[in-house]
Amino acid sequence: MNVAMHARIDDFRQQKRVHAGSLIVSLFGDIVLPRGGRVWLGSLIHLLEPLGVNERSVRTAVFRLTKDEWLCSEALGRRSEYRLTTSGERRCADAARQIYAARAPYWDRRWRQILVLGAFAQKDRDALRRALFWQGFGALGAECFVHPRADLPSVLDALLVDGLADLLAGLMPLLAADASLVGTAGNADLVARAWDLRELAQAYTEFVSTYNPVLVELRSDPLAAADEEGAFLLRLLLIHDYRRLLLRDPELPEQLLPTDWPGESARLLCKDLYRRLLMPAERHLDRLLLTADGACPPLQPTVYARFAEDDPLPP
Repeated sequence: MNVAMHARIDDFRQQKRVHAGSLIVSLFGDIVLPRGGRVWLGSLIHLLEPLGVNERSVRTAVFRLTKDEWLCSEALGRRSEYRLTTSGERRCADAARQIYAARAPYWDRRWRQILVLGAFAQKDRDALRRALFWQGFGALGAECFVHPRADLPSVLDALLVDGLADLLAGLMPLLAADASLVGTAGNADLVARAWDLRELAQAYTEFVSTYNPVLVELRSDPLAAADEEGAFLLRLLLIHDYRRLLLRDPELPEQLLPTDWPGESARLLCKDLYRRLLMPAERHLDRLLLTADGACPPLQPTVYARFAEDDPLPP
């Protein structure tokens, strides 16, 4: 038994309040999608029960996620199964791109900007700021949003999905390069103005402190991962906690980050620990992850590419 693994699982069980909906989104993105994208509600309940998430909490969370258009359901006789909606799949795909990245992102040294030229009502400005924040943009005042790597067409598509189509005519997307003129402000000044990274750095440090003891034990005793249910539960919590950090992370390239940025240590730890937990966790899922017809969908090979080296860096 991995003592640190079960200590983390027990700590989660002892929480006074568990956000079951967020945990279920993490489970769909990491576990259900690579097994066909559908899961029977009863299977979902059985999978989460060892974490102290009871049946009522699961049913309530699934109902709310369906209402919020994250999930949709289909009945098969007396059983119901659930899958992500199109917008839910898009959100999970965006998160997966960050979660399973093999290395820090490449930067072409150009800034993506969105200028607000329209005379928007305050509620529309607030909605726009929230939507761009979730895509990693920082703000320079109320009328300029910046990001070093965002794909601008995809950003605008996401605003359409978020119901902000009426605002697009008042937005001007731009690409800008640092002229690097002597005596002027630089990239570090822009980052300091657009983002406050202190709380995020602390959160990454706490993440490493939480999961590093598990990794240390697995390195010294690989057989400790043979607890298949424990491996599944720890893998789910690992990705859930990491995903929640990435939701707050603007995904800045390393050239723009402070020295000794703890996000890189967190990424490498998550990669190593995830790969050690993957196969025993999947053997647990072979028994418990079922669709409404009682079948267990096979694991898609794409899951093995997670955290693997991706395309070469651009020249």
